[in-house]
Amino acid sequence: MSHRKHLPFTGLPELTPAQRLDAARAFRDRVATRRTIREFSDEAIDAEVIRACIEAAGQAPSGANMQPWHFEVIGDPDLKRQIRLAAEEEEREFYQGRASDEWLEALAPLGTDEDKPFLETAPWLIVIFEQRHGLDADGEKIRYYYTKESVGLAAGFLIAGLHEAGLATLTHTPSPMNFLNRILERPSHEKPFLLLVAGHPAADATVPDITRKHPAEYIKFRTAEDGS
Repeated sequence: MSHRKHLPFTGLPELTPAQRLDAARAFRDRVATRRTIREFSDEAIDAEVIRACIEAAGQAPSGANMQPWHFEVIGDPDLKRQIRLAAEEEEREFYQGRASDEWLEALAPLGTDEDKPFLETAPWLIVIFEQRHGLDADGEKIRYYYTKESVGLAAGFLIAGLHEAGLATLTHTPSPMNFLNRILERPSHEKPFLLLVAGHPAADATVPDITRKHPAEYIKFRTAEDGS
């Protein structure tokens, strides 16, 4: 039995079946144009655009509604420089020793390497931290649940929101990412989850010529009508 006050839910628009299908397909088609960008313009982006997208990410579902995330938004050139240098150091170790031949072979078609100029060029870096537990007013630990799943959902909301706002993104996960705690002075119970680059693509930006799985490969309906 929940002791939390409950309110009537009024959050969904009233749509006809046809309108609902149109809305679903329109969103699908917009998201289908999203591509990971590695060449960014330095064109400025209003901070309020980024704020609105992060506020949307904050509406993601989370385990026990603990909302175990923190977003650091970096536009300061000096901090971006520090992050680039530290990330490239980790990436050099990855490409030159830690990565298996199989992993490097999988990355080869994407053209990635240890050089990460986009970390300085793009106007905004967004570091998403996973809070592994919380702290109450007395500094005692508050247990959080399903933190990785929750933060992953919030990251998905954020990427979709930035795309909806007409911005390009790059998901960057140098490993390990502990340098982000040091540079951004975040506490040890927060773990860097994702370094998200956001901005406009460079005028001459290109993307790899790749294909995505056909929906038939990853969707299976089970209904009473077909006996599944």
